[in-house]
Amino acid sequence: MRLPTVGEDPSAIDEPRAIAMLRAGIDGGINYVDTAYPYHGGKSETLVGKALQDGYRAKVHLATKMPSWLIASQEDMTRRFEEQLQRMQTDHVEFYLLHALNAERWHNLRDAGVLEWAHERIREGRIGSLGFSFHDTNAVFREIVDAYQDWTFCQIQYNFLDEETQAGTDGLHYAASRKLGIVVMEPLRGGKLAVPNAEISAIWNTASTKRSATEWALDWVWNHPEVSLLLSGMTTLEQVQQNLGAAGRSEVGMLAPGDLDLIARARDAYNALVRVPCTACNYCIPCPNGVNIPGMFRLVNEGSMFGNQDMQRKRYGHMRDEGSSADNCIRCGLCEEKCPQHISIREQLASVAEQLG
Repeated sequence: MRLPTVGEDPSAIDEPRAIAMLRAGIDGGINYVDTAYPYHGGKSETLVGKALQDGYRAKVHLATKMPSWLIASQEDMTRRFEEQLQRMQTDHVEFYLLHALNAERWHNLRDAGVLEWAHERIREGRIGSLGFSFHDTNAVFREIVDAYQDWTFCQIQYNFLDEETQAGTDGLHYAASRKLGIVVMEPLRGGKLAVPNAEISAIWNTASTKRSATEWALDWVWNHPEVSLLLSGMTTLEQVQQNLGAAGRSEVGMLAPGDLDLIARARDAYNALVRVPCTACNYCIPCPNGVNIPGMFRLVNEGSMFGNQDMQRKRYGHMRDEGSSADNCIRCGLCEEKCPQHISIREQLASVAEQLG
């Protein structure tokens, strides 16, 4: 989902560069390729299909994802799946995921018969293993894991800042206890952990074993025995080569106690930069005026933690266009009555609007 593009249009993939990167990664040992229906404006699966020609398809386990938000029936499932196979120029996938499940999407797919549909595709040999990717609370994660005895694997967001976010460490251990393979996404928080500020860089520089900020974050994930593999989006051939090198040096238990203490110091330093103590529990939403309150606080916190204020202003502009920004707050106070963290939400939203608007 982070392939090189020509200009700012995410659907304009730089095909020669992207194909060269993918093939270099496979030649270097990568054997799991993850794509999805919506990536790069719907062009990612097509690009992957092109890259896997000339014998490369046989060298990898191919994974893609059902666009769960577009599915209302088994007929929809079949139509989208056939379209995906055609895009990728293949007659089967080794791994198929229900994409970005939350409670609503899971219940809709379950009630539409997705498990029965997938079982039939597995019987036909067109899907090797069924799993799901996930973005919701730990309680919803456990519900989905428990709902189906034949899940093979799951995909969760996990990094040293997200031990209590979404599925979190508890979800990692729970899935492992149920014998699921665990694929980790966002090990670098969308690349943010690869570009630390001066304070975080100074912490990494105190280590006796020198690693880049990227390696510290990836190694922390690889250090967990429950993790089957991690996904790291790459945009340049240099990043492919760097990640191959890091993966070649990785192993479970590779971090010494002192290394883990250092990562804990970096985590504490990042968390000290959090401006609003929002846990994204979502008790404050829906807002009657449509404000995405946790989303607003995420923008200001990430701007403080990672120093990418221009990106946050751009995102704020998009949310303003959607009608979900802090500009829509009328200071009714209903959100503050529901907030378990007792945040002064009205004041904080005004500050977000002033800073990012």
